[in-house]
Amino acid sequence: MALTSSHEGLSVPSPAPVLAPSLWRRMACWLYEGILMFGVAFITVYLFSTLSQTRNAMDNRHGQQAFLFIVVGIYFTWFWAKGQTLAMKTWNIRVVDRKGHALSQPRALLRYVLSWIWFLPALGAAALWSLGGLETVVLIGGWVAVWAILSRFHPERQFWHDALAGTRLIHSQPMSR
Repeated sequence: MALTSSHEGLSVPSPAPVLAPSLWRRMACWLYEGILMFGVAFITVYLFSTLSQTRNAMDNRHGQQAFLFIVVGIYFTWFWAKGQTLAMKTWNIRVVDRKGHALSQPRALLRYVLSWIWFLPALGAAALWSLGGLETVVLIGGWVAVWAILSRFHPERQFWHDALAGTRLIHSQPMSR
């Protein structure tokens, strides 16, 4: 703990930085979130295809992708403003702002937009180099690993998109029964 002086000349300890939950725990939560998102994406795409009467998966795919982006954004923004998604509850992780308070809807939305750093650089490179499906998956997997490991260089071991969004992941005590 560092010492800081108060207005009366007394030294009081300043709080130590709050470290993020371990990287393996955050990545396990991230993987579980991906499994849950499969269900959300399936229902969203089914709903879009039914409402738009899309017969072929390639028809209206940009509209479908935009709809999916919005629905997933609503999902994350809603739950992050409440503190946790289902996966975060399972792994006892909570998202808060820099002061430790619940996120506002705009801050949760900013975190959602910035969280696309997990995928966009690799997707952009895959499109630029016209990579095939397997090569794109390998590139995305490599970028995800690099992005996750870069959190080791943050003073509080937070993911960098959290630092940019003014949010942090913290350990959350499980709910008592």
